Amino acid sequence: MDPRPVALDAFGGDNAPDAILAGAELAFRQGVPVLLVGDANRLRGKVPRGLTVVHAPEVVEMDEPASTPLRKKPGASIRRIFELVQEGQAIGAVTCGHSGAAMASALHVLGAIPGIERPPLATVVPRKDGGQLVLVDLGANVDCKPQHLAQFAVLGDAYARVVLGMTNPRVGLLANGEERGKGNTQVRAAWPELEALPLNFVGNVEPLGALRGECDVLVCDGFVGNVMLKTVEGTVEVVGRVLRDEIRRRPGAQLGAWLLQGAIRRFRQRTAYDAVGGALLLGVEGVAVVGHGRADARAVASALRYARSCAEAGLLPTLRHSVAQRLARDTMGSVR
Repeated sequence: MDPRPVALDAFGGDNAPDAILAGAELAFRQGVPVLLVGDANRLRGKVPRGLTVVHAPEVVEMDEPASTPLRKKPGASIRRIFELVQEGQAIGAVTCGHSGAAMASALHVLGAIPGIERPPLATVVPRKDGGQLVLVDLGANVDCKPQHLAQFAVLGDAYARVVLGMTNPRVGLLANGEERGKGNTQVRAAWPELEALPLNFVGNVEPLGALRGECDVLVCDGFVGNVMLKTVEGTVEVVGRVLRDEIRRRPGAQLGAWLLQGAIRRFRQRTAYDAVGGALLLGVEGVAVVGHGRADARAVASALRYARSCAEAGLLPTLRHSVAQRLARDTMGSVR
């Protein structure tokens, strides 16, 4: 077990620093070493026992440009966490702050894996068949070329193998129909790129088909992926709220809910956004997790555990190897 801690941005997120500190304490009690990064003066008297702070005097606010930690605030906590990874002092980094600034900082400080032009964000969502679906990209790249989607496919395949333990992940391309001619210009051009890769490519997959279990990795550009993820999260929230309202309306339903409380709890554990805690920025030279801005203590702790598990599973060297083996390029930059 690697003794190095996970570096945590103490001032990232809507509920920082209180929720971040509570999540750090929870993860620490669960055996995850954590290194808090932020303004030591503002954290004085609040740091949970057993945790230490690396001073980073500046904070990137949500309304600031993504380039802020690179140009105006080099001492920002959202940048310092990745510097600690690059310096070898941390095994991974987690922030629930400005996602654009986090991605810019991670790419600037850590650099990209050779062969990757645009690192994507990835996460897992539950499927109807009980499995898990890797969704990539979630918003890091809203405008993509076909070769970028091919790179996402390779990274998503490696992630599914290492983190989820899949032996031969089925990789699908998100489209509005299963036929090869479906999709916009980008999707139609990406099909042959993915088909040429040594992957288990299953062609176009519709959103419902992916959630039913027709593929293990679903590839799309960041705009579509972000909308799909938020739709899934919103649907889960609406279903949960409607169910609670119906239970409260009828006394008999309350008894049924009591009898089903175990199943309801398991449903929440499988579908809640805080079950994983964030998205992994694949393709950079380090483990970088971008959490939800509204993260509470449970979500922060989940993100910290997630970052550590990815690092200890050897995800980064596997990604490097997979990219080197599967993304041979010619002088025009297209996948062979």
